[in-house]
Amino acid sequence: MVRHVGIIACSAEGAAECYRTLCAQAEPLLGAHGNPPVSLHMQPLAEYVRHLEAGRADLVGELMLDSAKRLQACGADVLICPDNTIHQGLPHVADRMPLPFLHIAEVVAQEAARRGFRRLALTGTVWLTESDVYPQALGKQGIETVLPTKAERTEIGRIIMDELVRGKLETPAEVYFQKVIGRMAREDWCDAVVLGCTEIPLLMNDGNSPLPTLDSTRLLALAALRHAVEG
Repeated sequence: MVRHVGIIACSAEGAAECYRTLCAQAEPLLGAHGNPPVSLHMQPLAEYVRHLEAGRADLVGELMLDSAKRLQACGADVLICPDNTIHQGLPHVADRMPLPFLHIAEVVAQEAARRGFRRLALTGTVWLTESDVYPQALGKQGIETVLPTKAERTEIGRIIMDELVRGKLETPAEVYFQKVIGRMAREDWCDAVVLGCTEIPLLMNDGNSPLPTLDSTRLLALAALRHAVEG
């Protein structure tokens, strides 16, 4: 029996991209027009932002937990959250999660190790890049995390929150990401870049990035699909 995937959503653009990817990649496993059962629950993004700005990762976790319980009530068998930033709330509620949970940074770390990457540039919101979400997951695989400069983190965070989460995909933003990733390839000796915000893959990919990309959205969706089909 194909398992029911529950998506703990945070931003509309990121959650939609994860959902689309999960369904679009299902046909090779489930046949024409096949996809696993999927339910999605989304708290107001403003509530997450309010807790993040206050430094209350514990309350971020409580919002995630509330969504998890609602998804369990819908019949979900496994949970994913396609938002990297709010994973910093997970440790506060992990022992109360009602269902198995696939951690986005651990999925990315496993893929990075499989591909032999050893030093990764991390892009994402300021809240994410200044948290231990990725250093902890990558460190377990013996992979080093390298951050953009403070000024770069601030501008990337602005692009994400002012543009990408609103579905605005502008050329200046693409150029800026290319500049930062290219600098980290040259100066920091990074061998790949983590697209560590669910919306960044809407703008950046292997075709326009100076470094190979690890698309956290796509990797999580594929991991959820494998779990749904194979267990």
